[in-house]
Amino acid sequence: MKQLALDIGLATGPTLARFFAGPNEAALQHLRLAVGEGSSQATRSPVPTYLWGEPGSGKSHLLKAVRQALREQHGGALGWLDPTVAEPPEFDDGWVAVLMDDVHLYDTTQQATAFNWFVNAISPASGSPRWVLAAGDLPPADLPLRDDLRSRLGWGHVFQLQLLGEPERRAVLRQEADARGVFLGDEVMDYMLTHFSRDLGSLMGLLDRLDAFALRTQRAITIPLLKTMLETE
Repeated sequence: MKQLALDIGLATGPTLARFFAGPNEAALQHLRLAVGEGSSQATRSPVPTYLWGEPGSGKSHLLKAVRQALREQHGGALGWLDPTVAEPPEFDDGWVAVLMDDVHLYDTTQQATAFNWFVNAISPASGSPRWVLAAGDLPPADLPLRDDLRSRLGWGHVFQLQLLGEPERRAVLRQEADARGVFLGDEVMDYMLTHFSRDLGSLMGLLDRLDAFALRTQRAITIPLLKTMLETE
């Protein structure tokens, strides 16, 4: 049966606590130490961190989770760059970190900004070096970026994120359903995994839509309800 590709990202607020690590435990622990989760002090290093892996491996979730954690600690004082930012701001000495997502998609202007931010973060005019956390679909050496930016992204800690297997995807669906306070039966989960994109971000988006539709219609989450939602949207 033909799968339906749902190009939707995570709709619920990403946090490090809600990231199901599976084979990516080393990367998660590295980020937890960097933001000081579970301790009274962060251990961020001026050495940059780069995450790479296939779409759906959790890169954007982790960057957004780190952004949220740092905003809670510092009131939003950080730099954020992704391909949707058409007019990036100048580097701010008040930033505690620089986060750059989907770097493999950066245009010429964004690459120039990323390089400028990187240099200013590592060797600032004032204060201590800032942490740089970036992510892309490819390893640093294969990124379609200007040479000076590509080499800097591969300079520090580099983690390859692995896609979760089916048992782990099921565990994530169960965890997210429980977090929403909804019951997701095995038959519904089987249907989601066999009829839709198995990309974890898409599955989370589908679950979020299904939860909202069930609330609006005051019905339990079932396969007929899922089919009705797809027919009416």
